[in-house]
Amino acid sequence: MTTVRLPLFPLNSVLFPGLVLPLNVFEERYRAMMRELLKTSEDEPRRFAVVAIRDGHEVASTAPGMPDPTALPERGPAAGFGTDPVKAFHKVGCIADAATIRERTDGSFEVLATGTTRVKLLSVEASGPFLTAELEPLEEEPGDEAAPLAEGVLRSFRQYQKRLAGARERSLATGAELPDEPGVVSYLVAAAMMLDTPAKQRLLQAPDTASRLRDELKTPSLGDGDHP
Repeated sequence: MTTVRLPLFPLNSVLFPGLVLPLNVFEERYRAMMRELLKTSEDEPRRFAVVAIRDGHEVASTAPGMPDPTALPERGPAAGFGTDPVKAFHKVGCIADAATIRERTDGSFEVLATGTTRVKLLSVEASGPFLTAELEPLEEEPGDEAAPLAEGVLRSFRQYQKRLAGARERSLATGAELPDEPGVVSYLVAAAMMLDTPAKQRLLQAPDTASRLRDELKTPSLGDGDHP
């Protein structure tokens, strides 16, 4: 089993391969992560892993406004994630490749990254200035009937877009040219649909493309569409 260790960036959202991720980085542990990534040559990928935070876990406050005004914010790379941080995160995430990392005058960072590869979270290390994780890359298998399922998802998704006409869409604008490669379709549609984090997480960790497409066709958003 081939594994990789990368910096870990937990979010209250799910990142899919191929999707763009803009980040406003202001917490010190994540500033430290970005400073470390900047040491990597621009010719090399500046990679980190994104995992969704499980329900019931929150990123610790690093500013005034906590319920007890006498309490100090929990500090350190694992702040807010308990004594065993791996339990605070979903087990499947996505590697992100930071195309741009810009440091502002106040020390915060503006980051633009793209999801690349799904990974399984094996362990989390909190001994440094930021979290790192041991990760196992996950192959994306097409599964059975991925191509006709993708056609059905696209038909349903176009109807879904029409229903949302005028609403702000994060990933795909209504009328935009849509891809036809089943894997790409499955990820873009999963990211663009208005679903909660657990639902998006289930789509991310689907065992193969066809399973993800089938699950998308069962969602309330696309369930009324014309599909096989």
